[in-house]
Amino acid sequence: MNIIRYKKYFLIAAAFIVVASIAIVLTLGLKPGIDFTGGSLTEVRYTVLPEKSEVENAVSALGYGGTSIRQSESEVGTGYLVSTKALSEEERITLNTTLTSLGEGGEISRFTSIGPVIGQELKDKAVWAIGAVLFLTVCYVAFAFAGIGWPVSSWVYGLITIVVLIHDILVPMAAMSLLGYFLGAEADILFVTVLLTILGYSVNDTIVIFDRVRDKLKQHRTEQSKVINEPGGMKRTEVTYSLAKPFGEIVGQAVDETMARSINTSMTVLLALLALYFFGSSVTETFILVLMVGVFAGAYSSIFIANPLLVLYEEWKANKKSQS
Repeated sequence: MNIIRYKKYFLIAAAFIVVASIAIVLTLGLKPGIDFTGGSLTEVRYTVLPEKSEVENAVSALGYGGTSIRQSESEVGTGYLVSTKALSEEERITLNTTLTSLGEGGEISRFTSIGPVIGQELKDKAVWAIGAVLFLTVCYVAFAFAGIGWPVSSWVYGLITIVVLIHDILVPMAAMSLLGYFLGAEADILFVTVLLTILGYSVNDTIVIFDRVRDKLKQHRTEQSKVINEPGGMKRTEVTYSLAKPFGEIVGQAVDETMARSINTSMTVLLALLALYFFGSSVTETFILVLMVGVFAGAYSSIFIANPLLVLYEEWKANKKSQS
């Protein structure tokens, strides 16, 4: 109940997080991987790993332009992932020779090349995928909550869900921007998968709470019917509703009853992700780290943003009606 009582403080905190996230993304930007920009990715493994600065200097001397070098580690061995522009066969051979000569047991374990046309196509599809998820979410929530059009329209539930999802996308995007700036992490198709996963998780959490709000509204709502005679002898039944408790109190009870479930679910997911982060492959470390940030943001927004927004809208609507 205190969440609804102090809703303005939670919404101010959420607004600050959103503004800060937007500022980080606009200032630092996302470092796109070759999935989106096109180019070549070469993975080299060593039995004795050379210094990263040595690899950077050697690759830079080849004059291939902007390159990105990240350390990778798996059961196969330790090495580096080298992202470059799209390479010709001669340039690829030169790069392979340079990389394998830098340390003991140097061996090229993977080479991938993606053209700029394919990269742009993947970028467009990623944007369309996220947009489609947001649109379908509004439609689904509006349909699922069509039976509670009072005192808040079912479409408002859908729009509030989208506002929450925007928050849940911006926070991991800001985290990815920081990882790209400080650690050279690149946003690729795996990052898009993270965003879509976060969207699905957050929607599920929000809908569970809204569903409890619907149950509470039906429980504390009384219905009154009145027959109105229309011109021409037609009769129309007008239905009005009233609540036994204030709307904010009903939403507060719904939040209290579902909060433990939301927190326990989030903690279970975070524990599984922590295990994957510390004991899984280094290839998925960035994926797992951003996903953990997104899960935390989704859990926070479902409890501390969606429901206060719902109550705030109802209060604004009631004040507007009383003044008219």
